[in-house]
Amino acid sequence: MPVRVPVLLPYPFAGPFDYLCPPELDLQPGDIVLVPLNRRAELGVVWDESGLPDGLASASAPPVPAHKLKPVTARMDGPPIPRTLRRFVDWVAAYTLSPPGLVLAMAMRAHSVKPETVPVGWVRSGSNEAVARDTPARGRVLAVLADGRPRPTAALAREAEVSAGVIRSMGALGLLREAPIDQPAPFALPDIDHQAADLSPNQASVADTLGEMVRARRFQPVLLDGVTGSGKTETYLEAIAACIADGRQALVLLPEIALSSQWLQRFARRFGTEPAIWHSELGSARRRVTWRAVSNGEAPVVVGARSALFLPFPDLGLVIVDEEHETAFKQEDGVTYHARDMAVVRARLANAPAVLVSATPSLETLHNVEQGRYRHLTLLSRHGGARLPSVSAIDMREFPPERGRFLSPRLIQAAADTMRAGEQAMLFLNRRGYAPLTLCRTCGHRISCPNCTAWLVEHRARKQLCCHHCGHTEAVPVHCPECQAENSLTPIGPGVERITEEARETFPDARILVMASDTLPGPKSAAEAVRRIADREVDLVIGTQIVAKGWHFPGLTLVGVVDADLGLGGGDLRAAERTVQLLHQVAGRAGRAQAPGQVLLQTYTPEHPVMQALVANDFGRFMQREAAERRPGHWPPYGRLAALIVSADSATDADHAANALGRCAPRGDGIEVLGPAPAPLAILRGRHRRRLLLRTRRDTAVQPILVHWLHQWRQTTPSPRSVIVDVDVDPISFL
Repeated sequence: MPVRVPVLLPYPFAGPFDYLCPPELDLQPGDIVLVPLNRRAELGVVWDESGLPDGLASASAPPVPAHKLKPVTARMDGPPIPRTLRRFVDWVAAYTLSPPGLVLAMAMRAHSVKPETVPVGWVRSGSNEAVARDTPARGRVLAVLADGRPRPTAALAREAEVSAGVIRSMGALGLLREAPIDQPAPFALPDIDHQAADLSPNQASVADTLGEMVRARRFQPVLLDGVTGSGKTETYLEAIAACIADGRQALVLLPEIALSSQWLQRFARRFGTEPAIWHSELGSARRRVTWRAVSNGEAPVVVGARSALFLPFPDLGLVIVDEEHETAFKQEDGVTYHARDMAVVRARLANAPAVLVSATPSLETLHNVEQGRYRHLTLLSRHGGARLPSVSAIDMREFPPERGRFLSPRLIQAAADTMRAGEQAMLFLNRRGYAPLTLCRTCGHRISCPNCTAWLVEHRARKQLCCHHCGHTEAVPVHCPECQAENSLTPIGPGVERITEEARETFPDARILVMASDTLPGPKSAAEAVRRIADREVDLVIGTQIVAKGWHFPGLTLVGVVDADLGLGGGDLRAAERTVQLLHQVAGRAGRAQAPGQVLLQTYTPEHPVMQALVANDFGRFMQREAAERRPGHWPPYGRLAALIVSADSATDADHAANALGRCAPRGDGIEVLGPAPAPLAILRGRHRRRLLLRTRRDTAVQPILVHWLHQWRQTTPSPRSVIVDVDVDPISFL
């Protein structure tokens, strides 16, 4: 009987397709194969016969008769996809209700149909030596190759001072032969004894505990928290050392790849070499090299963005999620998943510890600690005797800025005093561009995006109005689009560019550096910015949320938050939690060395619990208050949420589909459906959006409910092809 094998393809199919296995291939699960699909040849992975784990598998279709199956074309060279990664792909697909092929695509992006080429060079053949030396040019070639080391044509020609034609003719005569050139390992093995960290007793105790967990080779999630500047990175680097010593691989996830520059410096200082890096800015050739090195076990440590979770680690021994509270770990497009939560699953499948690191842990992680699911390790004080900064609020009702300005006189004076003392200051505003809104003074028209329900943001440096949701741009008009009044448009509110303009006028002699995604597009530019700050080439740093991400600037002693109230408005469930985390992290950039730090919060609501918690430096009590507010209503983490976002080309189709979904909504004890209602961004990229929200008790699995709900809707409500329903399990954003 012919042997059939399931092959999962990196496309949005419901599951693997069956193919026939030619006897000569002897395929095993995990093998990467080339298979026919329609009239194309496609890469796929021989998948496991078992269904999805943890009882999340859905009913499968009956098998296709063997006479209708096509044979596998070829097995690709290289290591197979490890079983732990295959199980992880299945788990993520089942949890997020995504096609498993789309999840596999994230693990296969760096793989190529082309086989890896081994570079070759020339060596002496050992024959006809006398003939080979009949010309001086050939003699020089043989002399260069006397050490037996193969050289490529260009390098050999350069060393022997001959033309490439001489070398090729010697090869044609049999005087030289080709030989593979040995390639150094793409990533050096970190030296765990290179420069051991000078840890405090508290840090050493935590590092020893983490090391024991690594050596135990058991799954154990743990929260590592501590105040900003307490040396969390240096402490968990010792856990990485234990993992390297144990011969296993370590994975470190960072929320923003721009953070990698300073992190890599710390890693190199500790281990004498850099780790493998994985993020979207890597070139395709480097991605292939890194992917294969990880798969071969030749990349002992990988640091990367959330997509690094899907690399083919054969023996993953430690997973670290730095700044675990960051919402940047949630992927919103394509497969919707939270990298923090999936990292814990990845570690469980690999029998490895998962270390979640933060000075401001998320309420979900704190709840898991409270329930005994996660272990809790704490660093109690700043490293090296540095003190926490003092935090105070500037009531903007009592100390308003000048008309048309945004910096309070108190903040201006503090910044001037700081720079006069030879220290560095920072102004923080979490808003890109020059102004978030452009308004006509004559008719009140507000310039909005033609594709989204959002205002266009002015970027004065680029002389453009830009939508931060769909990327639409247009030139700043001279006339109002509504009333045609000339030169009547005015910017409303500040963005980081406008604060920079004000700072240049206020501090004309200050050396100013702007840190935002517009000015620091990648790791290289971020590294240069960090160098300039560390070398005291900058007096005043002005930045968006990128400046809140774990930087260590010893000369920075003042942080001024321009608009501390930003982010508290609207009905976002996590607005207060996010704001206190962000501002606490920003405040933590001040006073990280011996000089004391100061933080000033410009606010119109100094009595708000967020401001009170920041001034009192009492993050723990604030989170207790936040938990008490969410617990009675079964809001996360004390309940489960799943969002269904209906989108269509027209408002009518979106309303019809959303209302039909609402009529099919599940009912039962502990189950509630909110909506349908227009999403806050009711139009996004030209598509009309409606939202329904499923809320259940914490002990209720939402996936079976969602599968049944969507199945019933599809059976009863035919919809136009333009209608799409996206599912977001455990939503973070409610836009």
